[in-house]
Amino acid sequence: MHFPGDKFREECGVFGVFGHPEAANLTYLGLYSLQHRGQEGAGICSCSGKQFNLEKSIGLVADIFNERRLKRLPGYSAIGHNRYSTAGGSNPKNVQPIVANFSLGQLAIAHNGNLVNAMELRKELEDEGAIFQSSSDSEVFIHLIAHSRDGDLKERLVNAVEKVAGSYSMVLLTEKELIALRDPHGIRPLALGQVDGAYVVASETCAFDLIGASYIRDIEPGEMLIINANGLNSTRAVASPQRAFCIFEYIYFARPDSLIFGGHNVNTVRKAFGKQLAIEHPVDADIVIPVPDSGVPSAIGYAEQSGIPFDFGLIRNHYIGRTFIEPKQTIRHFGVKIKLNPIRDLLEGKRVVVVDDSIVRGTTSKKIVKMIRESGGAREVHMKISSPPTIGPCFYGIDTPTRQELIAFSHNVEEIRRYTTADSLAYLSIEGIMKNLPNPDDFCAACFTNQYPIIFPGQESQLELLF
Repeated sequence: MHFPGDKFREECGVFGVFGHPEAANLTYLGLYSLQHRGQEGAGICSCSGKQFNLEKSIGLVADIFNERRLKRLPGYSAIGHNRYSTAGGSNPKNVQPIVANFSLGQLAIAHNGNLVNAMELRKELEDEGAIFQSSSDSEVFIHLIAHSRDGDLKERLVNAVEKVAGSYSMVLLTEKELIALRDPHGIRPLALGQVDGAYVVASETCAFDLIGASYIRDIEPGEMLIINANGLNSTRAVASPQRAFCIFEYIYFARPDSLIFGGHNVNTVRKAFGKQLAIEHPVDADIVIPVPDSGVPSAIGYAEQSGIPFDFGLIRNHYIGRTFIEPKQTIRHFGVKIKLNPIRDLLEGKRVVVVDDSIVRGTTSKKIVKMIRESGGAREVHMKISSPPTIGPCFYGIDTPTRQELIAFSHNVEEIRRYTTADSLAYLSIEGIMKNLPNPDDFCAACFTNQYPIIFPGQESQLELLF
């Protein structure tokens, strides 16, 4: 697995619009709002009558699309995609949407998630003569549709989803329809909205806010929603016996201003995590600071519950380019200091509680603790984590390291504390996080429990190989 840095990485964000004269422009703005879900590449496919128009590239949304490029995307319907590369790497061929021609016409697809049986299906399709242009598992889905002999597109989609396993929140575009499809577990979020009489679909509702769209509801797990000139047509594409919403969407991935998994605000849930963390792990301290940006809501919750003053003791540089030149002369903690810098006047001589959302490998946490103590002048540094210890990788659309690379898999809390050099270290309990989730039975917490809702095809040993 490809895993740069010391944070989990979301793979993708999707957006679609049907019935709007500025479909491509709205899609551009939607992708801009969803940039946090993928920074490797982006693309938009629009449809004007029977003509598909596609623009995509490696890079950030604002760098790829300008007025000239958007003018090449006419039409009343469009879909878009932000990609974060994992095993497929940053090959431009893996940037979505993917557009294909087959017996029923043209089809474009944008997919957030991961098909755990993609390799098995790909081999079967190649044995039948299929030729793949990319290493994306999304292309497997297109080939399943094209190879199906079942009647119309709707029937072929149902046939395809019956064969795939894993997570998929996707939007598909045809010459006359926009189709939203979500896996039976509902692992990744997908929402329906409306603006100026047109329907929009997005990974998160923050994309609706920028374009002035109203949130209607979520696409249900296992639902196939067909949007065309006649309105909405909902079909149960596949049975949904068990929901398994990704718990990390609330912990880290989704933007705090989004409503996900039934219209619950992410910021509110994260603050509740912080309050629960303060109840479970109180400490005598002078100030609570977050690791920005994802640690902010939980840190506010911790401060409110504990009565310890909150402030921004670490300032984040939001304007870092995708690459930077590291100086030849070694600068202590350079990798972290390029992103974060402590305010010494605020922290010097203080007992500091620093709240973060998770610890993956632990290397960044160690540097942050030392930086707060050395550069910030803190007397004590108490690290509080607003999620349980991460002991297992994710196979459902998140780029994570192997189990051996996760520090909590092989070290207990005290050993991790000594590694980070914090004066104390505490995690939110699994009971505490579930207590503060809406409908906790609907969530996948495999990264904390190793209890996976979707097993790999064939046998468990295949799953074990990837650990």
